[in-house]
Amino acid sequence: MQQHIDEYLARASLYTERRRALALQSMSDTARQTFELLPLLLHFNHPSLPGFVGDETPHGVSQFCASAAQLQMLCNDFGCDVSEPECPHIWGLYSMGSTASMGQSTESDLDIWVCHGSQLSIAKRALLQGKCSAISDWAANRHVELNFFLVEENQFKTGTISELSADNCGSAQHLLLLDEFYRTALRIAGKYLVWYAVPADMSMPYDDFVAEQIANGVFDPDSWLDLGGLDAIPAEEYFGSALWQLYKGIDSPYKAVLKLVLMEAYSADYPHTRLLACEAKSRFQNSDEFDHRLDPYFMMLQRVTDYLKRISDNKRLDLVRRCFYLKNNERFSLPNLFGHQDWPRQVMKHLVREWQWDDAQLRYLNTRQCWGVVEVKAAYSELLDALMLSYRNLIHFARRNDISESINAEDIGILSRKLYAAFESLPGKVTQINPQISPDLGETDLSFVQVLEGSANAKGWYLYRQPLDSRMMVGEKMLEHAAYISKLVAWGYFNQLLMSDTRVHVKIKSGELDDVKLKEFTEDLRHAFPVKVPSASNLALTRPCEINHLGIFLNLENDPTANWAGKVIEFDAAEPDTFAFGAQSECLIGSIDLVYRNSWHEVRTLHFSGDQAVTDSLVTLLSKMHRDANPPEHIDVFCYSSHFRPVILTDYRQLLLECIRHRLASDNRRTIKTLTLGAHKYGIFFEERGVSVKPLDNSIDFYTEHSSRKLERMTLRLDAGKNLSIPAIVNAQASEGLVQYFFEQHNLDLNIYIVDEQNRVEVYQQFDGSKDELVQGINRFYTSSREFDSVQAPINFNLPQYYDIIEENGQVLVRPYRSPVAHDGVQQAQA
Repeated sequence: MQQHIDEYLARASLYTERRRALALQSMSDTARQTFELLPLLLHFNHPSLPGFVGDETPHGVSQFCASAAQLQMLCNDFGCDVSEPECPHIWGLYSMGSTASMGQSTESDLDIWVCHGSQLSIAKRALLQGKCSAISDWAANRHVELNFFLVEENQFKTGTISELSADNCGSAQHLLLLDEFYRTALRIAGKYLVWYAVPADMSMPYDDFVAEQIANGVFDPDSWLDLGGLDAIPAEEYFGSALWQLYKGIDSPYKAVLKLVLMEAYSADYPHTRLLACEAKSRFQNSDEFDHRLDPYFMMLQRVTDYLKRISDNKRLDLVRRCFYLKNNERFSLPNLFGHQDWPRQVMKHLVREWQWDDAQLRYLNTRQCWGVVEVKAAYSELLDALMLSYRNLIHFARRNDISESINAEDIGILSRKLYAAFESLPGKVTQINPQISPDLGETDLSFVQVLEGSANAKGWYLYRQPLDSRMMVGEKMLEHAAYISKLVAWGYFNQLLMSDTRVHVKIKSGELDDVKLKEFTEDLRHAFPVKVPSASNLALTRPCEINHLGIFLNLENDPTANWAGKVIEFDAAEPDTFAFGAQSECLIGSIDLVYRNSWHEVRTLHFSGDQAVTDSLVTLLSKMHRDANPPEHIDVFCYSSHFRPVILTDYRQLLLECIRHRLASDNRRTIKTLTLGAHKYGIFFEERGVSVKPLDNSIDFYTEHSSRKLERMTLRLDAGKNLSIPAIVNAQASEGLVQYFFEQHNLDLNIYIVDEQNRVEVYQQFDGSKDELVQGINRFYTSSREFDSVQAPINFNLPQYYDIIEENGQVLVRPYRSPVAHDGVQQAQA
């Protein structure tokens, strides 16, 4: 065995050096310098070095000894004189993912595993995490994306799960993550990985073999690191992995398509799946040469190609080839800068010939940086369809095999709501169509054309990328259609077609909109809303969504004051009433357009017009605020009336703020706000779980309605037959459009309150069973209830939310439900 180990070390050293050279030649100068400094920054801990957060911070990389040249570099670049640490705390540094593979580009980020022993205390881990975060911040200032993941030696053996984050897959992946690490890892410094030295064709269990070799002194723990074996992958991991890859597809769809189809291929071979990590090790141990057959991205392409050919899915086969090419075409489309070392270029040329692509197709793919909105919309639609098909197939696999999910309930909830916010297509929602497909979608001209009822085309507004010139518009296809223009403008703005220098044109058949007003609206939208904001936090995704930023645009399409020219208007100049103006009691608001961004970072739009636009807009907005919600952080109101703009704007804003105060009041009292609107009077009723409006044209109507609503109750289902009241905290958290489960524990008894999308409540008393099993069963029902009807049926990402009702310091609170799974705060890596 010792001879085998010696041979492995020799091969591993040579292979590592070749991969390292490939990685460095694919990096920018700054990224290359950062990469080469990594072991030094984690080995030493000096106030002058990036990453210093305190003298007690764990540092030192096992088996690493800085050379004289490296020490001189630290002295020259950072002006510090360092000494070797006495006791290294870091057992190994390894990059994973696309680094040193065909998938690497100059824009690729660096994902680094920092492996440490299990004896490191929680406090010490926090200091080490702080050091890594400080180094990441330093790299970010150098325009290098550097992600560190602290990995405990035993976490894959013990099943330790960490918190889900933007880069951390939490419970979504476990051994499948280790599979990806083993097939892509590049040792930067530290111990050698035992995995690669264990014979690929070994018959005895992995752990038994490793233990035997350690006992025999073959594997010295001071020189070797064992993260665990991959004897078998539980089928339960596939669902969580699919959710995670879909989530990563929000920003990196080309890579996500490849990885999600790989999960699908894995599941198709279950229970006899041969993991790529095992295949990679076998090739490494048995190959005479280090060539493309050992490249992890090439191996992934091979596996998904074999699978798609086997099921005769030529459409997705063509797509994954294009995904692979676009992930690599930066190298292929540039002059040969690396000479004989640029073997990925030669492999890509060979593949293109094998696929029989013509020059036109290559030119099209090579000009992706110049793709406009037409090309991007088509690409986004194709990528999204492929992602959803793979996800649907993996759900079918889980249901056919009666497999439960290994991912815990809170991670399912967070990931599903991220996917809901990104992918769910809803009326009024602005869909983001350009997830890193093309760098610039800005248009020189955009035209908005109105079509009325009775035309050959559907009623509403149409967006075109040409000026209103009959010659240029001939044969031009519309980009987008919407029932109202504010949705189209918002779509163009948030997808960055509509830039500050874009010329806008409008062709209107009815209403008061013109080029000047449309330009004014686009500028107001630009000043009110930033296009890019930080991602929604996990905490926000465990709660009902709230309106963070609200923009209100009055009389954009219909302005009651537009036709006042030359007319005598009688009104009280001292106290003009916007909602019942002048002798004719006319409401001066003819249309209301709303644009808002919520706490899940969806952008939504709404449009109201007609006599009841004011009450309809108020009730709709207030219904989207549960009673314990925070008020919007920003409220911007704009008005486009020909006359009385300041008065109209001020009156509506004051009315809105008053109604928001009533809705979010904490005293639990029912409140009624009366409002005269034109010639009619209305009552706005603020109740525990919602807001409604009723006409109140006389006092009898008012008192009758008020009395009846005092007696009105929401639907209750009391399966135990008892008159059980609903806790006030449930009413306060009830949020329209969500299904919510509230768990209330009384000693051994569990009461469950279920609030549906319409805020109706069902109550189950004295539930006997496991909450975790109940939550998993409910999630399985919601994820599978729609897609079995049709291959093209939409997938349900709007899963229920779950809460525990607790008492803390004498106060009743709700907390997001958490599965009974250990969360020790160790970051788990992702690719």
